[in-house]
Amino acid sequence: MEMYSTQKAVLEVEYFGEVGTGLGPTLEFYTLLSHELQKVGLGMWRSGSSFDKPSMEIDVDGQLGVKPQESASFSASGGDKHIIHVPLGLFPRPWPPNADTSDGSQFSKVIGYYRLLGRVMAKALQDGRLLDLPLSVAFYKLLLGQELDLHDISSFDVELGTTLQELQALVCRKQYLESTGNYNPEELHFRGTSIGDLCLDFSLPGYPEYILKPGNENVDISSLGDYISLVVDATVGTGVMRQLEAFRSGFNQVFDISTLQIFSPNELDYLLCGRRELWKAELLVDHIKFDHGYTSKSPAIVHLLEIMGEFTHEQQRAFCQFVTGAPRLPPGGLAVLKPKLTIVRKHSSSMNSTANNGSGPSESADDDLPSVMTCANYLKLPPYSSKIMHKLNIFIN
Repeated sequence: MEMYSTQKAVLEVEYFGEVGTGLGPTLEFYTLLSHELQKVGLGMWRSGSSFDKPSMEIDVDGQLGVKPQESASFSASGGDKHIIHVPLGLFPRPWPPNADTSDGSQFSKVIGYYRLLGRVMAKALQDGRLLDLPLSVAFYKLLLGQELDLHDISSFDVELGTTLQELQALVCRKQYLESTGNYNPEELHFRGTSIGDLCLDFSLPGYPEYILKPGNENVDISSLGDYISLVVDATVGTGVMRQLEAFRSGFNQVFDISTLQIFSPNELDYLLCGRRELWKAELLVDHIKFDHGYTSKSPAIVHLLEIMGEFTHEQQRAFCQFVTGAPRLPPGGLAVLKPKLTIVRKHSSSMNSTANNGSGPSESADDDLPSVMTCANYLKLPPYSSKIMHKLNIFIN
């Protein structure tokens, strides 16, 4: 990617040993690379709540490798277990300031991955390609040059953010009582427990190797304010600063990242990752082309549209990736998909089907699976004799 990041020409990808070229394989490449950059062992992202992890778990030999059929992918039944799944979106994992940056160290690899991510994201935006990266709103804010504070933490880690805000309220209460001369440390409790009994130390919650302050001092009510400030800085400031700098340096190799500041975080996510809601059942027939043996009234097409309208969100993603090479649709959805999604009749592989050349259903086709040409968004659908849901589950998986 570094080789092509400075080129203005549109990047297209083809795979050794595969016939297809063009849009479909290129979208598949960006999708596979997106999934590789979300793998647990890379040490790039926070994984769930800070209070769920007693210690850091990282595969020190974690490597990237984008190969069709071998990389992590999503299915209709759920996500890949090797990919980080966070409902509020991805946010950089904090690394301590003294993290080893020498060549070959884990943190040096993390820096390299963020530089790659910057190039990939910029090139995808430049070429109008989609990524499958569920980034958090807070991460987009950082990309746009906005500063984060205590209240932003809840947008990617609800438990940590809520806890810090409750602790900050105690600090404010303490300051108020001191100003009125009514301060009594025994009256200040966190959820019914004194601060001393919480046994907090100056390490980052969820990352015990990240030492916020030297020494073995525990946190008490008098040092609680300092503790909160250090946790916030490690979480959204110093702890992620070098990763963001690496991302920006990679991005700027393609075009100036400051040009993104005209967008809001939600607008940038829409441009980069497309629609999260892929389609509405009642609009499907208006945005799909039926050809070569099929019309919108053909029984197989009627059954397919009914099933597509019943898909869950994950099934929609799997179907979209099977047909187009990417699990998301561009801004505007099916209506602006180019080439337009086209569904044609696939003749049965059975010798007995040669006599059936109409557009009606065929029992001999029930043993066949659909096939696609992702470079043309072209679905070849056998004329199934009934609404066969399990067939669709097989081919999209």
